[in-house]
Amino acid sequence: MIFIYIFLILALVVFIVLNLPVFGRLPTGTRLNHIQHLSNYRDGALQNLSPTLMQPEGVSFFTLLNAFLFNKNRDKTPSNPLPFIKPDLSSQAAGDEVELIWFGHSSYLIKINGYRILVDPVFSETPSPFSFIGSKAFKGTGFVQAGDFKDIDVLVITHDHYDHLDYQSVLKIAPNSKSIVTSIGVGSHLERWGVPASKINELCWEQSVTLFNELKFTAVSGRHFTGRKFRRNQTLWSAFILESAQSKLFLGGDSGYDTHFAEIGNQYGPFDLALLECGQYNAYWPYIHMFPEQTVQAAIDLKAKVLMPVHWSKFSLAMHSWDEPVKRVVAAAEKLQFPMVTPQLGETVILNKYMPEEKWWLQA
Repeated sequence: MIFIYIFLILALVVFIVLNLPVFGRLPTGTRLNHIQHLSNYRDGALQNLSPTLMQPEGVSFFTLLNAFLFNKNRDKTPSNPLPFIKPDLSSQAAGDEVELIWFGHSSYLIKINGYRILVDPVFSETPSPFSFIGSKAFKGTGFVQAGDFKDIDVLVITHDHYDHLDYQSVLKIAPNSKSIVTSIGVGSHLERWGVPASKINELCWEQSVTLFNELKFTAVSGRHFTGRKFRRNQTLWSAFILESAQSKLFLGGDSGYDTHFAEIGNQYGPFDLALLECGQYNAYWPYIHMFPEQTVQAAIDLKAKVLMPVHWSKFSLAMHSWDEPVKRVVAAAEKLQFPMVTPQLGETVILNKYMPEEKWWLQA
């Protein structure tokens, strides 16, 4: 009987933990029905456009676990706090200028036409369901907090992974955001966290929404996956195209390299700026994250005028050195003479006017 009681108690604890709000909620009802009728929904899950394995054949979960546990790379995190520039979050861009401020990883603020658009805000100490699990944010990256963002016009969430959809950040930012744009299915998480359905615009690939009669968002495909607990690909993962009267930006989210970049470039390009993932890659999962050289090629495929690499410089979610992604992507871009912008954390980029290229990480 003692063992039965212990088992029941453990089962109850597991049940309670797995139903905590941080894990969100899977789509149900009309939302689920919509997802199940999408052309890329098969075998009980959403699918990539190309067959996409989580890791190559022959690479097991235990191989990955061993690689993480016994990785001896001491440069996975910076030795010193990273430099930053304290940004002005509340001001508007002047005239018809487009401003952008990067906060590390895939979080950035776009100022355009008097509006402020915040993308994938993750300001918790760890990109995980609990603060005691996972990689800690690099020192120097906590120069802004979720509570600093007041009256955001559009909150963009590309997909539901913890390093893009942060429960604690959403709780602070969403109540003061006028509108939210995200991938189909993610609204189920947001509604469980108290976000009104009227604020949420969930898009499928190739679907658009225009906000404030000025800002057009279009969801396009990526090569990735989703999930906050055990069931994968119940919500969609997307990149977003942001169009205004004076610019067209590609907000990349997460994606492995594939032919979809060229297809998007041919259909929607050219782009004034492409923000593309560059970091957290490895040969053990080559299909769901790009290597830096592929990031440059993706920008070329998109017909982007300038590339800005993100998804690095805040968390260590792979085995490479913290600054390897930017070193490799800069080398590849220089070889191909492709324009790049590499701002410091918190530095304000002004599109086509102030496009910093300083290699600040060499002094970090």
